[in-house]
Amino acid sequence: MSEPVDVRWMRHALALAARAEREEDEIPVGAVVVDAAGQPVGEGWNRNIGERDPSAHAEIVAMRAAGRALGNHRLVGCTLYVTLEPCAMCAMAMVHARIARLVHAASDPKTGAAGSVFDLLADPRHNHRVGVVGGVLAEEAGAMLTGYFRRKRGKPGP
Repeated sequence: MSEPVDVRWMRHALALAARAEREEDEIPVGAVVVDAAGQPVGEGWNRNIGERDPSAHAEIVAMRAAGRALGNHRLVGCTLYVTLEPCAMCAMAMVHARIARLVHAASDPKTGAAGSVFDLLADPRHNHRVGVVGGVLAEEAGAMLTGYFRRKRGKPGP
């Protein structure tokens, strides 16, 4: 069972994901970075379509904001909450940023790099490993993503 604090921050990430779709017609993935004291220091959602930037995933947007807020490219002691399991690019950015912990909602069976397809965060060859908790509010996040893609493809819901 997830810690209540993990559920709280994942609900915040889900609200960011909903904003991504509602306000910018982006794929609904939201992320928030919380420091060791439990304070949010960065947040974001997918911006890659609108910004025409393949690196503007929710995790990257949130980590960039956290780095600016903390005045450091290292996010030591921080937890990153994201509504979809990170891809390889985002997972390696977490390693380089020294994120302490990742909490994700839905798994990504196609490109997930936190245990589904790859397990980059736990690879012993890296000089830093990120703790991972998966599946927090996964059904809600999965339903949001499935609904988005069904609407985009003009398919009826379940």
